[in-house]
Amino acid sequence: MSKKLQFSPNEYVVYPAHGVGKIVSVEEQDIAGASLELYVVAFEKDKMTLRVPTNKAEEIGMRSLSSPDVVSQALTTLKGKPKVKRAMWSRRAQEYEQKINSGDLIAIAEVVRDLHRNDEQREQSYSERQLYEAALDRLTREVAAVEDGDEVAAARKVDSVLISRAA
Repeated sequence: MSKKLQFSPNEYVVYPAHGVGKIVSVEEQDIAGASLELYVVAFEKDKMTLRVPTNKAEEIGMRSLSSPDVVSQALTTLKGKPKVKRAMWSRRAQEYEQKINSGDLIAIAEVVRDLHRNDEQREQSYSERQLYEAALDRLTREVAAVEDGDEVAAARKVDSVLISRAA
């Protein structure tokens, strides 16, 4: 195990299917007679812990937090005009789901932008709302982790960008 680890304990990482988590430790486990090195990643908000093989982390898309630069690009993306394709909802929902689970902050911001509704717009369906909230949650958590860990402030920041867009 001389290979340098990509991530270290107490570091925040983004796991594509779950968003921001914190590496609690790196442990070795014997699985089927082979020793395997694992990142133990805690997702506090979801009360969930994942064990990710260190040699597979990059392959599955686990990454460090976005740079402040990428965060500001994501916030700029929110200001853009929503792009709503005329495809059937099931197909669009699938695309949104893929973007959310891609772990790509800009793609996640696109979902928030495209599904955001201000008060005078038509109601969202249940599934639209679910996707919107999942994307918003991912975006807010990463913005918070990059900036200072304050999710309430991050939520306010994202919200003010969305509100300014509507004005």
